[in-house]
Amino acid sequence: MADKVENQNTSGPAGSERRAALRSDVPGGGSTRLRESGFPMRKASTLPDVSAYSEPISSGTSEWGSEEPHHEPVAAVPATDDPSTPATQQIAAIPVTGKGVTDADADASAHVSEGARETDDDPAPDTSALTIRPPEEDVTRRASQRDEAAAAKPVLPRVMQVVVAVFFPVILLGAAVRAVTTPLFLWAEYHRPGFPADSYGFSTEDRMTYGSYTMDYILNWAPARYLGNLVNTDGDQLFLDSEVGHMADVKAVLSTGFVVATVLAILAIAACVYLARRYPGGIRRALFAGAVATLVLAVVLAVAGVLAWETFFTQVHALFFADGTWTFRLDDTLIRLFPAQFWIDAAAVVGAIVLLGSVLTLVLTWPTRARREKSANAYARRRAAGGV
Repeated sequence: MADKVENQNTSGPAGSERRAALRSDVPGGGSTRLRESGFPMRKASTLPDVSAYSEPISSGTSEWGSEEPHHEPVAAVPATDDPSTPATQQIAAIPVTGKGVTDADADASAHVSEGARETDDDPAPDTSALTIRPPEEDVTRRASQRDEAAAAKPVLPRVMQVVVAVFFPVILLGAAVRAVTTPLFLWAEYHRPGFPADSYGFSTEDRMTYGSYTMDYILNWAPARYLGNLVNTDGDQLFLDSEVGHMADVKAVLSTGFVVATVLAILAIAACVYLARRYPGGIRRALFAGAVATLVLAVVLAVAGVLAWETFFTQVHALFFADGTWTFRLDDTLIRLFPAQFWIDAAAVVGAIVLLGSVLTLVLTWPTRARREKSANAYARRRAAGGV
């Protein structure tokens, strides 16, 4: 009925003017019937086939008696506002009648629609590889990376570590021997209970006096007559020439040993400074290795001394002194001042100092987990900063 009324209102000459006015209200000059009726709107599991709407609806004259405009491709818009409806089902096709739309735009719109349909048919992405890594596995992985970083050590730090480890036993042994060659040890030895007395008349005071001269001669830079000119209470020469000669040899050996230990200590300190600046944890590992080597060496020497002291004492003297220059009679001054018990006690003190120093170093440098992780992290940070 409404259609009939509308047809009547638009018939005749006046109707032509009315139809022209109605067409001017429609964008692109389309008919009002097309605007009012629209296209079918439906929901679908996939995008609708809009290829039929990409062609002109008619190329002739409309029912209004005028030429119909050329219709352009359709565009996809949401067909419903229901949020529960999938996005792929909220698509409907309406005509786009704007005059600015070209055939290239129509082709692009068709490609977009086809791509959307293909996307809907694609299977869900495989997310099995996106699983969360367990914390234990992650910790193990980081620890492995730190260990690999720590294992990739440059050559020079390794050399410095070997230097410190090799020098450590010599330095510690030199320090222990130097601790024995002091007036304090001499006094403690002569005054300790059970130390054998002199069978030929030296008192404890005489031993302290003559023994201090002997100790001073070993440590000072005086010539051999420092001992050769000493006389006893009777005015007789205190030391024989053979005894003075042997003490000169002892002085040369100990002085050389002290100088070597001092030089090695300086070099070891320089190596430690380098390791502290360039290789975190290197000092700890070097000292630990040196302490282990020193401890093994000290245990071997201690067992050898306990099992066969005479043989051990003879072999040590034969290593540093010529044969026949270090054997004396029981009544010679050197034997009366330094009997066999004195050397046994001196060796025990040296061994105890070396053992204590090695154990203390092992405790302070033991490679605990916290220390290893700290060193590895510090080394990794230094490598990342370009400091290694």
